[in-house]
Formats: sequence, C-alpha cells, structure tokens
Amino acid sequence: MASAAEQMAANLSWGALGKATDLRQRILFTLGLLVIYRLGTWIPVPGIDHVALTQFMDKAATGIGGILSMFTGGAIRRMGIFALGIMPYISASIIVQLLTTMVPQLESLKKEGEQGRKKINQYTRYGTVGLALFQGWGIARSIELGKLATTPGLNFEIACVITLVGGTLFLMWLGEQITARGIGNGVSLIIFVGIIAESPAAAARFLSQGREGVVSPAIIVGVILMVIATIAFVVFMERALRKIHIQYPRRQVGMKVYDGGSSHLPVKVNPSGVIPAIFASSLLLLPTTISTFSGNQTGPVMSTILAYFGPGQPLYLAFFTFMIVFFTFFYTHNVAFKVDEVADNLKNQNGFVPGIRPGKKTEEYLSYVMDRILVIGAGYLAFVCLLPEILRHEFAIPFYFGGTSVLIVVSVAMDTVNQIQSHLLAHQYEGLIERSQLRGKKRGTARKAPTRR
Repeated sequence: MASAAEQMAANLSWGALGKATDLRQRILFTLGLLVIYRLGTWIPVPGIDHVALTQFMDKAATGIGGILSMFTGGAIRRMGIFALGIMPYISASIIVQLLTTMVPQLESLKKEGEQGRKKINQYTRYGTVGLALFQGWGIARSIELGKLATTPGLNFEIACVITLVGGTLFLMWLGEQITARGIGNGVSLIIFVGIIAESPAAAARFLSQGREGVVSPAIIVGVILMVIATIAFVVFMERALRKIHIQYPRRQVGMKVYDGGSSHLPVKVNPSGVIPAIFASSLLLLPTTISTFSGNQTGPVMSTILAYFGPGQPLYLAFFTFMIVFFTFFYTHNVAFKVDEVADNLKNQNGFVPGIRPGKKTEEYLSYVMDRILVIGAGYLAFVCLLPEILRHEFAIPFYFGGTSVLIVVSVAMDTVNQIQSHLLAHQYEGLIERSQLRGKKRGTARKAPTRR
C-alpha cells in the first residue's frame, strides 16, 4: 500500500513548474551562474602563445589533453582563467572528509553542529587555496618548459598562478551560491556542464574520423551502443538498494500504548558515489599532466613512470582498479556509511534488526552486510571506469569517453531531477495546506462556537 506522499509523487505533473515561482527562480538563477561559468572558460590567461597552444592541444586531444579538456569544460585547451576547474576544491573536500574520520579534533568539530560545519568548510577553503597554488605553479612551469609562453619568467609565473587560483576560488564561490540559492549541487553541476559542453565537439571529431576512414563504421556503432548500454547500467546500479529490515518495539507514552512498527534502512549498492573514481583519476593523471606540458623535458624517472603507468598500460589499469576499490571501501566505512554511528542511532531510537542484538552485534552485522554490498559496488565502479579505457586504448578512439565522466553526468542529472521533484512536491503540499485552511475559515464563519458561561 503506497503512502500519500508516494501517491502524490507518482501523480506529480511537470506542468506544476509554471505555478512554482520559487522553483522557477531557483532554476533561472542556476542557469545564469552556469552561463557565467561557460563565459569564463573563454577568457584566456595572459602571456600565452595561443597559436602554439592550439597546435599543441590538437596533437594531445586524443590523449591526456582530451581528458583534461573534458573535465574543465574546454578551459585548459584554451588555457582560460578556469583551467584548473573545480577539481582542487573537490580534492580538498575529500581530503578534509577523510581527515575528519582520523583526527579527533576534526571529528569533535563535526559533532558541534552548524558552528563545527562552518569551521570544517573554512579548512576546506584553505586546502583549496593550497592545492590550487601548487597546481597553478605546476601548470605555469609546464607552459614555460613547453615553450608556450610569450614572455617566460617570474612575472609570467606569478600572473599565471594568481589568475588560475583566482579562477578556482571564483568557481568555488559559484558552486556554493548555486547550492544555497539555486537547484542541485553547485560543484557537481559545474563539472556536469563542463562535460556536457565538450561532448558535442568531441563526438563531432569522432564522427569526422569515421568519414575520413580513420575509424571503421563498426567501431562507431559499437561506441554508440556502448554509451547507451553504459548509461542504462549506471542508472540501474545507482538506483539499486539493499533494504535492511528494522523493527521498533511497542512503547507506552503516558496512558497510551503504541504498537511497534517496522521500517527499512536503505543502503545503496554504491554509497560513495563518484568520489572513488574522481580521486583515483586525479592521482593517476598527475604525472601525465606534468609530462604533457613539459614536452621532451621529462627526466628518466618521469619517463619510466609514464612508460609503465601511462593511460591504457597494464600497470595503469591495475593501479586504477586498486585505487577505486580501496577508496570505495575506505570512504564508505569512514564517511558515507559509518556502521558504528548507524548502530548507535538505532539503539537510541529503540530500533533493532530482527534476530540481532542492539549495539555491538548490530554494528558487526551492518559491517558484514556493507562489506558484501561494497564488493558489488566496487566491482561496478571499476568495470564502468576501466571498460572505456581498454576500448579507447585498443581501438584508438579519438576522443576521451571515460566511465568517470558518465558516472558524473548520470549521477548529477538524477540528483538534480530528484531535487526538482522534491520542490514540486513541497509546492503541492503547500497548496493543499492553503486550501484546507481556506475551507476551515469558511466553515468557521458559517457556524459560531457556543459561548462559555
């Protein structure tokens, strides 16, 4: 038997969007800030030879250049002010979240409520500045080594670092504004728009290779079918749940006795989302990114690393798989789903798993269930991320189609649609409450209550 909320959600009409003025304003605000982001990707960093940069990025478009261009919305291909993208902020957020579970001081801050959350966000911003400074200086030095700067020197390095760091901080502010006053998660939407904006151009280059005979029609059809099948598989796995039955005993409040109820604790097959894939990709792309801009200036150590850990190499794939599996288990147990906290909350609410004692036994049972679920979740993430890498390396697909980008696009799209539906559902509830209040007022005016003597 579906609840009233589920019935309303099932009968929800998108035509109600025109009546929900607050939601419409949020959507327009979000679109406006995303347009500003797209315009910023076309503003170039000063002091760069853009003719040489274009020639260089065209040669690197099938490799690491295509990967970085996809995640930064084309900003790094044009070396715009948003060339670093929002990745330093994401990396800093993940690092701070992991440190929160290991450092007692940060863990106590997390339990302090709103004030603790503000303090942790402040530490995240400091970490973003530090990572952006390091990456900005690395890009500035790499541009000089690649002979892409018009006037190399200290002044160029300072100007480049300030511009790139300022662009990342501005994107961080945009993401926070979208989250607070718009619709959806701002940081995720920025990455989503960057990937979507570059996809048509990448697909056009891929199809042009087919017209020129570089890529066979069979590979083109196979890639299209693989994209459709991967998206469908990701949607299915992201919506997959393992429901743990929870029982609540009968309780007495005053003179009333309430019957015990039951519910379900939903556990996603992939509780960590795209974070393991993003973190693993960031670590593996670091040496390749440096070597891409430094040209032939790489030393013997870097050359050896690239020979064994380049995209598509067996060690690269093995290390990528290991990192995804490791971060899936580590992030889920320490951040996304902490079994000790869940067991304590159930015990405090007098809830229990049938056949399992509350407390330590419940914690052990939840840990056992989560480990079994994460085997499927980690395998799913590794499969989605590695399959495009293998096919791209084997069949020389001339644009980057990665499982990480598909995961981000599908997850962000589903999350944004769910938030829009939640706002529409809340607006529908408000309309019902207003109509019930109006009916109550009309009934009250028709019949007066008797006066008390």
